[in-house]
Amino acid sequence: MTTAAELLEVSPVVPVVVLDDVDHAVPVARALAAGGVRIIEITLRTPVALEAIARVRAEVPETLVGAGTVTAPRHAEQSAAAGAQFLVTPGCTDSVLDAASATGLPFLPGVSTVSEAMRVAERGFGALKFFPAEASGGVDYLRSIAGPLPELRFCPTGGITPDSAPRYLGLSNVGCVGGTWLTPKDAVAAGDVAKIEALAKDAAALAG
Repeated sequence: MTTAAELLEVSPVVPVVVLDDVDHAVPVARALAAGGVRIIEITLRTPVALEAIARVRAEVPETLVGAGTVTAPRHAEQSAAAGAQFLVTPGCTDSVLDAASATGLPFLPGVSTVSEAMRVAERGFGALKFFPAEASGGVDYLRSIAGPLPELRFCPTGGITPDSAPRYLGLSNVGCVGGTWLTPKDAVAAGDVAKIEALAKDAAALAG
């Protein structure tokens, strides 16, 4: 993996995963991979996130593991040190853009307006996260900006469901979507890897 653009082609759905117990990281990643989804975004919303990234990188080599909710320069540095293979932010500041770029990792900067997208594009980024997708106008919004910003492609995340995902994936400027539904909190807590694998198979099938 060398570019952010390639991240958008790995899977139609990128699982956005919140882990409260580091011991769940590897089983969840393996279940997703068994279902055909070999990418995982572990959010930096819990104290175990960095260790979870390190474990998945070491024990599930077939899966690309990234860090999400990167909101400060130190997050980019810590994530890279933990072994993250890509970074995702909910929004952007110059300091976060600089720190993420300095890691050399593929990076999806988050935007929610045309001005933000244009500003990030000026910095050389062509693959972006659109967040929060549903709250920011969803499918209609992304369709409307495809004309004036044809060079940009997006991974919309936030409020997307299995029902709405195909509508996003049908847009010319969307490469994939981010979703939390592949790893429901109750299934993760219960160690229900069969459910996670089944949800991953359904998500992988959206590529067709």
